Amino acid sequence: MRHKGLHQSLGIELVEIGEGRVVATMPVDERTRQPYGYLHGGASVALAETAASVGTAALIDLKKEVCFGLEINANHVRPKKDGLVTATAEAVHRGKTTMVWDIRIRDEKDRLICISRCTVAVVPKGLPDNE
Repeated sequence: MRHKGLHQSLGIELVEIGEGRVVATMPVDERTRQPYGYLHGGASVALAETAASVGTAALIDLKKEVCFGLEINANHVRPKKDGLVTATAEAVHRGKTTMVWDIRIRDEKDRLICISRCTVAVVPKGLPDNE
């Protein structure tokens, strides 16, 4: 990724960017825990949307188009106190104006931590407020 932003603040690392598939990791540490010491659901959502957005950007013409998260949901199925989580995002719909991604976040033991689905909007560059 070219720009600094939330992904850097949370320690998100891109491991793989492929055709309709992205793998990214994020530490579970003081940056990503909620006040009670467990992985913050919002951090998991940020990881999921980062993976989906990067995946969409890899599938569009960035000279002509830009992409934005349109909708995201998440089910947090297991708590996590420390270590590393890995998000695997796979495109389930590749439309001209939207892409839908399934994101599974797992821990080091391959246990499911979070299931997310993210819809990413694809819009032409040059529209007001998207430059």
